[in-house]
Amino acid sequence: MTAGRPIAESIAARALSAPASLAVVEDTGTSLTYGMLEGRAERLATELRALGVDRGQVVALVLPRSADLIIAGLATWQAGAAYAPFDPSTPVARLAGMLEDLQPVVVLTHRALAPTVPAGGWAVRMLDRDAESLDAESPPAVGAPGRSRADLAYVIYTSGSTGRPKGVEIDHAGLLNLLQWHTTTFRVTSSDRAALLASPGFDASLWEMWPYLAAGASLYVVPDDTRVDPEALRDWLLWREITLAFVATPMAERLLALPWPADTRLRTLLTGADTLHRRPPAGLPFELVNNYGPTEATVVATSGVVSPNPLADDGLPSIGRPIANVQAYVLDEQGRPVAAGGEGELHLGGAGIARGYRHQPGLTAERFVTNRLVGAGERLYRTGDRARWLADGSLAFLGRLDDQVKIRGHRIELEEIVRTLTSHPDVAQAAVTVQPGSDGEPRLVAFIVPAAGAVPTPVALRATLETRLPDYMVPATFVALDALPLTPSGKIDRARLPAADTVEALRDPEFIAPRSDVEIQLAELVGDLLGVHPIGVGDNFFLLGGHSLLGTQLIVRMRGAFGVELSLRTVFDHPTLQDLALEVARALPQRSAA
Repeated sequence: MTAGRPIAESIAARALSAPASLAVVEDTGTSLTYGMLEGRAERLATELRALGVDRGQVVALVLPRSADLIIAGLATWQAGAAYAPFDPSTPVARLAGMLEDLQPVVVLTHRALAPTVPAGGWAVRMLDRDAESLDAESPPAVGAPGRSRADLAYVIYTSGSTGRPKGVEIDHAGLLNLLQWHTTTFRVTSSDRAALLASPGFDASLWEMWPYLAAGASLYVVPDDTRVDPEALRDWLLWREITLAFVATPMAERLLALPWPADTRLRTLLTGADTLHRRPPAGLPFELVNNYGPTEATVVATSGVVSPNPLADDGLPSIGRPIANVQAYVLDEQGRPVAAGGEGELHLGGAGIARGYRHQPGLTAERFVTNRLVGAGERLYRTGDRARWLADGSLAFLGRLDDQVKIRGHRIELEEIVRTLTSHPDVAQAAVTVQPGSDGEPRLVAFIVPAAGAVPTPVALRATLETRLPDYMVPATFVALDALPLTPSGKIDRARLPAADTVEALRDPEFIAPRSDVEIQLAELVGDLLGVHPIGVGDNFFLLGGHSLLGTQLIVRMRGAFGVELSLRTVFDHPTLQDLALEVARALPQRSAA
């Protein structure tokens, strides 16, 4: 990749010099060479331009992690526009609100996902329906407008404290700085093999895709079942001979606990998106690099290798040092630098700082402030994170100054959940907090004050939340209180909210106790794993606070208790205790016959 060259031009150059080299590989059998990737993107770009896509406009992508996602993003850039990726599992009502705010010219999707795309002032194009047209001989290209480093590259939506998601706007200059730093730091070449693991709506997916494709490397799409199972993911990384991979912190910590062969081709495991609580074991055949960066700073702002052996007075692994052309400041409430070792709010400046929030000038002015420490015109992003400088020049992350939290790597504004809860007619007041589950991992707990005469149930509350919020923002536990504790100033005092395991959680009225021996034993396993008792036959593992990583632990426990080998997909497809018990019972005769 030539320094400063736009990503689309770097990929086009690779397609010209080595058209048969592998660009994208899916386990489904789909693979694209650079020649195929460039050709399909060019033809789609021509169609987008014919649909009215132009410089300064945005195309929405409602697509899974796939070759089509990459084709769509590249084609959008070739057409001169920016793109906004959305996770296909986003609730329809939430997606509608984000698209209304975004106002794309076109939404690119698949046939199976088209019914979930709300109608609006945008065209809808289904890539798999017209796949043959992208493989046909290229029609005369519709000329794309000139592009500038200052042009908008992408928009990513994050949780918003006002109750609606906010779109973060990043330009090409910021993305190119990330690419150039990454390619240099991790010595990326065309012989590398990288993994696409992150969901499309998570900005880490851009980091996983474009540095490697711009360098002419091969990108492998991790299967859905594999990406949530630590052992399966390790085995896949080994099988595909992946050399560099990003894995969000909770999964990375589980990968570190597994044995790895000394001859693995993986040389660097990148992690981030949450607080790293452990160091790599001595003798690990690859390096672990911890990264930090809000969406507003183009994915990565600080980075550092994590050593296996901490100093005697060392705490958690640091978040490293600022990457190339990024500045970090730890400031007090008056915007003055904090003395060495002191705590303050982390501010970020330099390359990669977002334009701001789409259609929210007030919030943009609040979070993106003038850098009074340098010359005029420089801006700083106020992260809301507490930090301090360490003696070696790296940064220690100390938590948040506000109510924003991280759950399994996802950034969440608690106020957005509260506003959705209080929209339910049975809820007069609500507060949401984060408490550790039985496995020590954070989980969301909702405390509500019922409306007069109302008897809210978890199933009804979840039904409201699930139509407007992604699954990781739906609380695992609901607790009813007569009143919420308040501070002297009248604000909700979250510190005085009870621990969820010390009070009785709300239960659905149709609770049915386990009946068979398998149901009784399975209820005990699930209850101990999630820290929830009692468990009824209709209770859903995921609605009780379970998630994919806990699902893998449940599989291990079922293997030990029943001697059966079930897959994580079985847990996803049969999440209620009753249905999962039936799957266990079906597997028992197979064990006996063996």
